[in-house]
Amino acid sequence: MIEREILIEAPVDVVWRTITEPDQIALWFADRVELVAEPGAHGYMHFGEHGGGPVVVLDVEPPTRFSFRWNHSLEEVPDASNSMLVEFTLTSEGHERTRLRVTESGHELRDWPDAEKQRYANDHQGGWATHLARLATLLQERP
Repeated sequence: MIEREILIEAPVDVVWRTITEPDQIALWFADRVELVAEPGAHGYMHFGEHGGGPVVVLDVEPPTRFSFRWNHSLEEVPDASNSMLVEFTLTSEGHERTRLRVTESGHELRDWPDAEKQRYANDHQGGWATHLARLATLLQERP
C-alpha cells in the first residue's frame, strides 16, 4: 500500500472542495479532469505526457472521505483485481488546519512481476508527495 499524509493550513471544507471539484483538482493534480463526486460516477483524469484514464468514484462522505478506482482498462468494470483504489481521508485539526491522508492500494494484488509492482509503488509514492505538496502550497497561498 502507498500512503502519504500531510497537514494543510486550510479548513477541512476548503480542502474537501479542492480534492473533489474538477476545476480545483486540475490546479494541483491532473491537468484535465472530468469527474462528478457521486458514488458510482464515471470520469476521466489526464496527466499530460503520462496520459490518462478512466476513474470510477466509490465513496463520497463530505467532508471526511473520498475514494475512487483508477488505472483499469476502458473495457473492464473496475474492481480489486484490475484497478487501484485511491482513498482520501480528511481530519480537521483545529479551525484552520486539515490532516489529509491518501492511500493507494491494489498494485500489490496485480498479476505483475515483483519488480513492476515495486516500480509502480515507487513512482506513485513520489507522485503523491509531489501532488500533495502542490495542494498544500495552493491552499496556503489562498486568502
